[in-house]
Amino acid sequence: MIHTYSVTGMTCNGCKASVEDKLNALKHVVKASVNIEKSEATIEMSQHISTASLQETLSNKYTISEKKERNVFESSAVQEEQKNDLQQLFPLFLIFAFIIGASTLLNYKPWNTNGFMLDFMGLFYIVFSFFKLLDLKGFPESFKMYDPVAKLISVYGWFYPFIELALGLLFLMRIQIPIALIITLVILGITTIGVTKTLLDKKAIQCACLGTALKLPMTKATFIENSIMIIMAVIMLLKT
Repeated sequence: MIHTYSVTGMTCNGCKASVEDKLNALKHVVKASVNIEKSEATIEMSQHISTASLQETLSNKYTISEKKERNVFESSAVQEEQKNDLQQLFPLFLIFAFIIGASTLLNYKPWNTNGFMLDFMGLFYIVFSFFKLLDLKGFPESFKMYDPVAKLISVYGWFYPFIELALGLLFLMRIQIPIALIITLVILGITTIGVTKTLLDKKAIQCACLGTALKLPMTKATFIENSIMIIMAVIMLLKT
């Protein structure tokens, strides 16, 4: 018998290998294979194994549940899934609120629109690089799941958090702003292309925008956050 399960919490190929190894080690499991892009595990069993037993063999980092086909009577389940996505994205919304609040306080008296945008971009980069640096080892694996350059050049994922940190300092210290704006357009433009492709392909993967410390799903919010930064960079370049 073959069953398909949803597995959440996987952020890199190391996670995929770990889940596969633990599932394959279970008694009565003939073969277990994991698809990290779909967040799925397909398990062939010689005898039925309960979902609870499968969960017990995995660490608390991962959650496994049996996958069921949706039908017209499952609207409540769909709503619950959407609610869970919003709950997962709460840290992202909270961080944006703090960045906007801090940028406003720094420029409200007298109001300075240019200063607000520069501080917003600077704080954005500083905060987001901090979360990426919390797990510098795991970030590159998650990042290359959707960033085109990171897929081709693995070392790019290792340097990316430091690029964000440097850009944040340039914006906050008002150093080489035109160069920082151009680099912003390039790196976020490339990432946005990858995010857009992932959303159009409807792949269920983890977003690495806040590193791997906070497990965020790849959603339209990721596209919106990049778009805001790109729009600000274009406006500032035109004014420059």
